[in-house]
Amino acid sequence: MNVPKVRVTETALRDAHQSLMATRMRIEDMLPVAEMMDEIGYHSLEVWGGATFDSCMRFLDEDPWERLRGLRKMFKKTKLQMLLRGQNIVGYRHYADDTVREFVKRAVGNGLDIIRIFDALNDLRNMEVAADQVKKEGAHLQLSISYTLSPVHTLTAFADLSVKMKEMGADSICIKDMAGLLSPVDASKLVKAIKKNTGLPVQVHSHYTSGMASMAYLASIEAGADVVDCAISPFSMGTSQPPTESLVAALAGGPYDTGMKLEKLVPVANHFKQIREKYKDIFVSLTAVDVNVLIYQIPGGMYSNLESQLKEQNAMNRLDEVLQEVPRVRKEMGYPPLVTPTSQLVGTQATLNVLVGERWKIIPKEVRSYLMGYYGKPPAEVDPEIRKKAIGDEMPITCRPGEKIEPEMEEAKKAVEAWALQPEDALSYALFPAVAKDFLMKKYAQKTKRDIGLETLVDGTGYPV
Repeated sequence: MNVPKVRVTETALRDAHQSLMATRMRIEDMLPVAEMMDEIGYHSLEVWGGATFDSCMRFLDEDPWERLRGLRKMFKKTKLQMLLRGQNIVGYRHYADDTVREFVKRAVGNGLDIIRIFDALNDLRNMEVAADQVKKEGAHLQLSISYTLSPVHTLTAFADLSVKMKEMGADSICIKDMAGLLSPVDASKLVKAIKKNTGLPVQVHSHYTSGMASMAYLASIEAGADVVDCAISPFSMGTSQPPTESLVAALAGGPYDTGMKLEKLVPVANHFKQIREKYKDIFVSLTAVDVNVLIYQIPGGMYSNLESQLKEQNAMNRLDEVLQEVPRVRKEMGYPPLVTPTSQLVGTQATLNVLVGERWKIIPKEVRSYLMGYYGKPPAEVDPEIRKKAIGDEMPITCRPGEKIEPEMEEAKKAVEAWALQPEDALSYALFPAVAKDFLMKKYAQKTKRDIGLETLVDGTGYPV
């Protein structure tokens, strides 16, 4: 049997539903199709990380650790992977080194084979602790380049970054194109440069927002990419990934044949058609190309967030002004790639600049922290006037931001010891204290009620009486 020259990572169980339906897919929607997916021959399945951890507890009353264990039990042949935000882990701020290490240890222990790590600023210092722990746990370390366009984000800069990632122990490199900005021409050049400079496997991840992703994938494959991220057709395109079936069909019979069979993908697609219908009320409406991402480099999720902020202020008529302000703010902040959490920082500041009527008159605490260096080193120099307006004569930190955070895990373990029933509960609490406490108390109260059979153990809210 010939070994496929190109492999596919399926994103339907993580990024696709995060991109299209606000990360609301439940484990009950995944398990019935798991056996079929396990037989297809995917390179891997992205099943965890990103916003799924938070959403499980906050919105779905699911334990993210139980989800991972449940999926690991069902997928016996296919590797499972997650997306990790470096020092942010799966949250929206930096966490202490001990929390990062404990999370990676537990994530691999609960069933992950591949961990894809990225940092919003491509600051490798924010990735090094997580990367080191992945290697210690014996999992596959995939380090990611957050792809974006700016005067400082050049082919040479990205190629040099990939070399440093190899020196950090990367087993593979991912080009993470979160906004769908990667053109076929640039994709070909970048894949070739990374392969030449590192010799490592290259995986390409893109979103269909601009309409270029499938073309970028083909160009990447012809340039030597080893794996591409796709989503089964009912959960593809729009702000999600290119469709799995289309890529498999396009490459069938040629030198880049994936080895996957359409007849095996059809029943999987049929299952996800039903899931899409189940959640039709929360599915995003964007199914065509969003030209805004090409003009303003704004990812789909950031665009919808800007709309939401303006609707709350009854100022939707000022959307065009905000869209034009975003690139200006981004330049002044040193051209950060627009991905969580920097997309929120730039978008919020641009909105304030427009609505207040005076640029940089109001500066959120998080933006000040960014300008102080607590998110990492900006890709380019920050506008000195903006920095002075935000932080005065204070000097930004120059060390690795994680070094400024005191250890957290012992305190988290003490906080949950009275009611935690698994070691992972302390991690859930360390990451999202308020959300995890509410979720876990309700979860364990319900379990006690169910196991002992005493209705009086909990009141109507699910909390102990």
